[in-house]
Amino acid sequence: MNRLSPLGCALVRGAGTVASLLGPGGRGLLVLIYHRVLAVPDPLSEGDVDATRFAGQMDLLASCFSVLPLSEALERLPSGSLPPRAVSVTFDDGYADNLEVALPIMRRYGVRATVFVASGYLDGGLMFNDAVIQAVRQAPARVDLSDLGFGVLDLPDVQSRRAAIGRLIGELKYRPPAERRERAMEMLERTGGSAPQLMLTTRQVRALRDAGVEIGAHTATHPILTRIEPATAREDMAQSKDVLEGILGEPVRLFAYPNGRPCRDYDARHVTMARELGFAAAVSTAWGAAYPDCDLFQVPRVAPWDATATRYSTRLVKSYAQRGHTVAPVEG
Repeated sequence: MNRLSPLGCALVRGAGTVASLLGPGGRGLLVLIYHRVLAVPDPLSEGDVDATRFAGQMDLLASCFSVLPLSEALERLPSGSLPPRAVSVTFDDGYADNLEVALPIMRRYGVRATVFVASGYLDGGLMFNDAVIQAVRQAPARVDLSDLGFGVLDLPDVQSRRAAIGRLIGELKYRPPAERRERAMEMLERTGGSAPQLMLTTRQVRALRDAGVEIGAHTATHPILTRIEPATAREDMAQSKDVLEGILGEPVRLFAYPNGRPCRDYDARHVTMARELGFAAAVSTAWGAAYPDCDLFQVPRVAPWDATATRYSTRLVKSYAQRGHTVAPVEG
């Protein structure tokens, strides 16, 4: 990512200050969502930034915005005491490259992030979407998955493989977690793909915490909460909190809803569960900024995947004007 000129950065600071101060009741907060930070670009993982692009984004945040740890930002949000252009950085799922690639870059720019860990994938687990990506990556140019319900895949080039990955993940995402994993692993076995080691280990979770990264919970098995029974959802949420607290020896106070779209992926029942389980706040993937009247158990986030500094900063500034959608309010 190219760097903004001094004038460009000054313009971003000015526009960002105005945008972040015009919200209802006080100053706004943008919470950024990442997943992986790749050591090198991967043509089959377009949604994940590589180290070079991520470094440029962190440089821009440090130069043009007020970057705060999420816990501090959420403590200050209700009182309207945030600085102008407030931003927090978060990661979902718990990938090892959050430690190995992202952390050194964030340290360089003084950025302290929060990593939401799906605890059931620690120490060698593989998320279904990563199994799909690996299966398609190593598949021959034509593979018949008809008996698995996915038809015949023609994969002559990178574009066709990207399209296949998107379709397969979309078809599996809303299935029950056990079925989702079973089908993805069958697909991986069928194509001869080996299972990559992508997720954090228990030791690495502690290393992140010791480096100043806050650890949040992201369920154990990353289910779509609205697609499973309420009791099962509560157990999965509680398990992630308990496991991570056992690893860290301290309370885990923040939670991220898997997939995170209000009403479709979580609803008011799960907001209540997060409160009752002892979390202090929870984040969604509803696009927009949080303001002092925001429900702290439905904090919106934005996913800035732009490749240039101008587009990245413009998207952030514009996002202060957007209010993240929420489910029906619940009693605290």
